[in-house]
Amino acid sequence: MDIQLIRHSTIKIRFNQLTFLVDPMLSAKEEMDPVTNAANSFRNPLVDLPLPIEEILHGVDAVILTHTHRDHFDDPAIRTLSKELPIFCQPEDEQKLVDLGFSNVTKISDQGYWNGVQLTRTGGQHGTGELGKQMGPVSGFIMKAEGEPSLYIVGDSIWCKEVEDALTEHSPEIILVNGGEAQFLAGDPITMGIKDIEKVSLAAPSAKIMVVHMESWNHCLLSREVLRGYIGYNRLRNVIVPENGEIVKYSLI
Repeated sequence: MDIQLIRHSTIKIRFNQLTFLVDPMLSAKEEMDPVTNAANSFRNPLVDLPLPIEEILHGVDAVILTHTHRDHFDDPAIRTLSKELPIFCQPEDEQKLVDLGFSNVTKISDQGYWNGVQLTRTGGQHGTGELGKQMGPVSGFIMKAEGEPSLYIVGDSIWCKEVEDALTEHSPEIILVNGGEAQFLAGDPITMGIKDIEKVSLAAPSAKIMVVHMESWNHCLLSREVLRGYIGYNRLRNVIVPENGEIVKYSLI
């Protein structure tokens, strides 16, 4: 398995001899308006793509969408992706994708299979209380295939019962966590911060954890430097924080 962080939560995964693109957000630097009611007004995304779009899309066999917020699925992705490309999504996003002209959309209500890959949808909480409800439904996905380590794409979620249950039920060997500690001026964070990431690390001590969703969106306030410092000081040896464009190779543990 090869996992390449493109930027934010856009990830290219080579799995079971297939290439999956997760949550494609392909806008150029500062092409989109900032998130309002945040600690700054920087335009999004904060940084450019590390590779040309043509290279990012080269060889992609299918897309996995955890949800369709604009930092996970933007207008350039909608325009650029082939409308015939297989897309796997949560049930709530199926009709939106069909309305956008995509003709090969598969909703994963619970579990699905495609070319030897098992996809299991997991739940999450994109924040707490009323704010979490306003953010709408989000999903994660467990990927399994013979000869590959199991992979858990957590998606936009804080540490919550749904994430804890997924770790207990599936015992994933590789975990992709959306960090960044995204938040507004009021309310608790809506993606994982330091303490949430530490809880994932302690709950899955034998797993290898990669933290993405960092330093690319204006309300994601947790930096790589601060997170890496915490990881080192607290000896969370199973957690890494890759740079944009970096490829990490994993094999069966």
